[in-house]
Amino acid sequence: MSNWTSLWYVWLILLTLFLLLLCGITASCIKFCCRKKRLPVETFPRHPCDLPVTATDSDSTAHSTVT
Repeated sequence: MSNWTSLWYVWLILLTLFLLLLCGITASCIKFCCRKKRLPVETFPRHPCDLPVTATDSDSTAHSTVT
């Protein structure tokens, strides 16, 4: 069996794989944290102050008794 310290290319490949794995885990954590901090986006735009309008009759009894 050969000496592991003389096989520098094996250590280089293992180090590269470890760094890629570490970068992937870090990117996933950052993406997950940013997704939790973002406010939920509304799917439908809100309409500004939709208030119902009721028509009043000027000939009503309440109006004629006051005046």
